[in-house]
Amino acid sequence: MQLQLVQGLRYSTARAQVDRTGKNCVDLPDSGLAKPDKQVQDWAMLIKQIFPISDVRVPAKRKKSLDPVKVQEIAEDMLENGQTTPIRLRSAKTGFVLIEGFHRLEALRSLGEDMVEGYLVRAQLH
Repeated sequence: MQLQLVQGLRYSTARAQVDRTGKNCVDLPDSGLAKPDKQVQDWAMLIKQIFPISDVRVPAKRKKSLDPVKVQEIAEDMLENGQTTPIRLRSAKTGFVLIEGFHRLEALRSLGEDMVEGYLVRAQLH
C-alpha cells in the first residue's frame, strides 16, 4: 500500500475513499472494511501544546492593534477561569511567530505567566 501526498494530505492509492463524515478512510484488504487513515488524522488534527512566552514573536503589524482595555478584561477572566482558548503559532527559524491570540498572549504576560497554551499550525501558501 503506497502513500502519496496530495494537497498536503496522505492517502492510500489502494482503494482510498471518504466516509460519510468526510474523513479519509483506507480500505482494509483483508476485511473489505474502511477505517480512518491515522496519518491523515494526525496531520489534520491540531494538538494543544505548551509554549514558552519568551519564544513567541509578535509581528510588528499586530503590535499596533493592541487594546489595553481588552487585555485587562481578558486577564481578569483568566484569573477566574484560566486560559480557555489556545493561541495559534507557526514555527520560525528561532522560536515561534504568533498567528492568532495577541490579546490573550499579552494578558498572560501581564499576569506574569511564562507559558502559554497554543496550537502549532503550518503556514499556508497563498
